Amino acid sequence: MTDRHPRPVKFAGYQFEAMQGGQDPAAISRLAHETANALLARVRAEPDPEIVDRLVRFTDENGIDAIAELWSRATARSLPGTLWRIYLLRTMIRADAVSGSLYFQRGIEVSRTIDPVVAGAPDPAGPDEVLDLADQILRGVFSGDLAIALDRAAAFCRVSAAGSTSVADDLEGTEPERSTALTARALRLTEIAADLSASSTLWRSGGLD
Repeated sequence: MTDRHPRPVKFAGYQFEAMQGGQDPAAISRLAHETANALLARVRAEPDPEIVDRLVRFTDENGIDAIAELWSRATARSLPGTLWRIYLLRTMIRADAVSGSLYFQRGIEVSRTIDPVVAGAPDPAGPDEVLDLADQILRGVFSGDLAIALDRAAAFCRVSAAGSTSVADDLEGTEPERSTALTARALRLTEIAADLSASSTLWRSGGLD
């Protein structure tokens, strides 16, 4: 299954910043909302498997930059902001599937919630299985129940955050720098989980735009 592993991406992880430029912020925001709504409406109206698969793998060929240009500056609890976070999460997983699966598996082991079930935790949760789970979640955004896809993504983030925190605790005395980095990762994942859960609620009420 070596063909499942990703090529290098142009922009990976959670260390993203607002892109600089002279464009009108209102125009950028309007474009972000228009493109996100148009894309989702068109694909969900006719969820052709080939088109959905191309969208799922879009960043594998083009990097995350193209998505960032459109959606990274949108508010977190909006449709473009939500799509940005889903794509960014998948890119992060594919950038280091081995570590991602390790933290996710640890999260499954320490979790005392139903999050592993909601996420659809694979067994075993190895690199290929976690990569496949990321694809399933993104595919559900375009061809399934969007609220469920967002709930799964949020649960995935919380499980991964729990695993990252657990590993950080193990490393605190021997590798403090790595422990600090994992703690920061866990915090960011927790924040994204909260945003995705809120977006799921908004979608169900018709308020996610």
